[in-house]
Amino acid sequence: MSQVARLKVVLDGVEPKVVRRFEVPVTKRLSRLHTVLQIMMGWTDTHLYEFTFRGSGYGIPDPDWESDCADARSTSLSRAINENETLSFKYLYDFGDAWSHSVKVEKIEPGIPGLSYPFLLHASGRCPPEDVGGPDGYAEFLRIIADDRHEEFHETIVWAGGTFDPNFVDLDRIEARLAALAKRSKTTNRR
Repeated sequence: MSQVARLKVVLDGVEPKVVRRFEVPVTKRLSRLHTVLQIMMGWTDTHLYEFTFRGSGYGIPDPDWESDCADARSTSLSRAINENETLSFKYLYDFGDAWSHSVKVEKIEPGIPGLSYPFLLHASGRCPPEDVGGPDGYAEFLRIIADDRHEEFHETIVWAGGTFDPNFVDLDRIEARLAALAKRSKTTNRR
């Protein structure tokens, strides 16, 4: 069995805290780690992203966008860790809302044979809605939905899909999306 990294991910600048702890193979390419993070956090993968390891950026290079990031599709987690000599890094999702995540590699150890990775260990706090306006917009959103007399309450609740509990983590949805990812990976590996 290959090595796995236990990652702790904290969404910066929001209350209540949004934290995920999971294990993923260290051989996982950063572009695939992005997909895993989207699932674990509850994002919808509709925006650009970048990983930053001690000032070295990794993302999807775009000739129309001024960025000198390395290609996340050809860089593994272990390579980024080793080349940058760090066990902590940042994951930025949605350059407009600027959702910054602090990621820490808590340990690297052999994976457990027969266990499907990535493997969720802990989740707390609900991911903010997409396009809510970053941490400041999210704080305002929570303030509005907490006050049913607020003039924007009804329209904000409708925009959010009816209800929103910032402490609820939909573990069933995360597990279903991880299972679908594992199934796609097995199908891709057979080709």
